[in-house]
Amino acid sequence: MSKSIIIIGAGIAGLSAGCYAQMNGYKTRIFELHELPGGLCTAWERNDYWLDGCIHYLFGSAPGAPFNNIWEELGAVQGRQFIHHSEFMRVVSVDGRELVAYCDPDKLEQHIKELSPADSGLAEDLAEGVRQFASFDMSLLQKKPRSLMTVGDWLDFLRKMLPFTPPLARWGLLSAQDVAKRFKDPFLREAFQHIFGWPEIPMMAALSLLAYMHVENAGFPTGGSLEFARALERRYLELGGEIQYKSQVMKVLVEESGRNGSRAAGVLLYDDSAHFADYVISAADGRSTIFDMLDGRFTNSGIRRIHDGHLAIRSQIQVSLGVDRDLSTEPHWMTYLLPEPLTISGVQQRQIGVKHYCFDPSLAPSGKSVVEIMIPASYAYWQHIYGRKLYDTEQIQVEGIVIDFLEKLYPGIREQIEVIDVATPLSYERYTGNWLGSTTGWLPNNESMRLMLRGVSKTLPGLQNFYLAGQWVEPGGSLPLAAMSGRNAIQLICRKDRQSFRTSLPV
Repeated sequence: MSKSIIIIGAGIAGLSAGCYAQMNGYKTRIFELHELPGGLCTAWERNDYWLDGCIHYLFGSAPGAPFNNIWEELGAVQGRQFIHHSEFMRVVSVDGRELVAYCDPDKLEQHIKELSPADSGLAEDLAEGVRQFASFDMSLLQKKPRSLMTVGDWLDFLRKMLPFTPPLARWGLLSAQDVAKRFKDPFLREAFQHIFGWPEIPMMAALSLLAYMHVENAGFPTGGSLEFARALERRYLELGGEIQYKSQVMKVLVEESGRNGSRAAGVLLYDDSAHFADYVISAADGRSTIFDMLDGRFTNSGIRRIHDGHLAIRSQIQVSLGVDRDLSTEPHWMTYLLPEPLTISGVQQRQIGVKHYCFDPSLAPSGKSVVEIMIPASYAYWQHIYGRKLYDTEQIQVEGIVIDFLEKLYPGIREQIEVIDVATPLSYERYTGNWLGSTTGWLPNNESMRLMLRGVSKTLPGLQNFYLAGQWVEPGGSLPLAAMSGRNAIQLICRKDRQSFRTSLPV
């Protein structure tokens, strides 16, 4: 008789764990609080516009490239078209100067030199970094749980990593903000720290992103985030798995087994129904899993430290618009530096990013556009006003600020807006259960990158037959790491059951 696994959460990590568990002969059931798969990897429809909430690019879009194998095993890329951009983003100054994050290292180098001949040396260094990381296999860092690595695995890992020692040593502990300070040109000094989305991003990740986009291994999947998640859901169901939607887990049930300690035995839902299995995997919010579902019983100082709030966690407002206007001739992602700070929901903004999705015509009616503005936000601010009329009033005020800003960029757009949607940190928390409404788990920065290299335990001290998966045990975030995390959880279970770990491709 096959053993059973309960999985909490039908996000990418949970669906991945379910798929690999089914491939290895386990009987699985996923409990998901929402009515849709994907977790944060989602989109929502408003009057024929699809408002995307997740994917900007997907590592693993190129056949045979890093991470592609896992997407093939999960049935996510077969027959799917990917859209590839020649640039990641543009940063625009108040006087109209533009810094373009070209994916082609030659174009990037030439562009920076033209903007500032005095920064030619740094331009050459950055371009060389992109070239070096183009062949870097980032999946090496997550291919197998460290506890399963043999001496041969470690030797192979070191052999493959050795050629990248120089660029890793040079860029590994530098952030975009650190590099920005090295520019002599004042505009580049300000603009460069925003060219990858946030100043704290490690340069290793930033340069790898440009490199992967350049070799077309970081494309946007046609149809967007929800359709991508649906592909994993289909694969899981075809493998024989079960998903129970609108089923929020309240507690992980624990049995005391004498001198063998405590063992996860199942879950208790908010409808008071109990469900039992041989193993439990939580691919849900890490903090609520450890401190609410398990009452904080199975922790240590290290676990408590990484969940004490000191690591950067990104909360944001996403304003999405459906616009009766074709923006396809405009750059798809622009960040505008502001002449004066603009206060939005209690947080001073010194720049605002505007992105449109005209590159994927399936997301809006013909000749129309989806426009998205993501704004860093204070979770505490929105939590304080939640449940009161002030919450709705504040959302309307945010809409007004954003529309006023867009009207200056695109005169007449105010009258062309057909759909307005504002997602706050409380929206993310309500629909995904993520701590502080986080959209990325630990925000990629130097500390979280060091945590990633050391590894975060996928088990809890003193609790058997229980595993963690997802962005809260994979610092750095991203969909590939979430999928690898689910895969790794099943590898650990297979080892515990002394059986070989198997994978398969869809027929």
